[in-house]
Amino acid sequence: MSGEARLDILTRINRATSGQKTALERLPITPSTRPQAEIVAQFAEYAAEYRAHVQHASDSGVPGVLAALLAGKRVLVPEGVPADWLTVLNAAPDSGHSHADLTRFDAVLTMCAVAIAETGTVVLDHGPGQGRRALTLIPDQHVCLVRAEQVVDSVPEAVAALQSAITAGRPLTWISGPSATSDIELSRVEGVHGPRRLDLIIVERHLL
Repeated sequence: MSGEARLDILTRINRATSGQKTALERLPITPSTRPQAEIVAQFAEYAAEYRAHVQHASDSGVPGVLAALLAGKRVLVPEGVPADWLTVLNAAPDSGHSHADLTRFDAVLTMCAVAIAETGTVVLDHGPGQGRRALTLIPDQHVCLVRAEQVVDSVPEAVAALQSAITAGRPLTWISGPSATSDIELSRVEGVHGPRRLDLIIVERHLL
């Protein structure tokens, strides 16, 4: 360790213990230069590796995909999901259902705040179309609509996109595949802490 590095560390320790605040230097986030189609393709691939079921749809094709996924199921939908996508569903709005009431729904349908290609993760900041946290933790199936333009390349880009939610103090839910845990023998069990099935629908404006 160089003398300058040692001095910098000791200075920071001294300021921390003496109550002086040390200004944190944050490097600017550089947006990815990769084509968006490539970023979206990587997100779909990595999300599928986490056992999420991934489909692509155009705006007009979303109702048909939802009808196939959720036919005959009782679906809970938070405020903010486009109404024209819900006409084919047996959907009920969230009206402050208790946790016991939420167990009676087969699935929940939400939007997301951002999705991350390098980890296959979707993030909810519980803004419009995403509802409160309990909605995505109790029903057995979570169907999440991800607009292609919401997919970013890296975690730092996602955090930057979530800055307004962080500043407002809203909770963030990071989801990589269905809920799963393993016991001491590494036997995987899904659905212990949340939905056993995660369906991601990537909505693209012009699907070829």
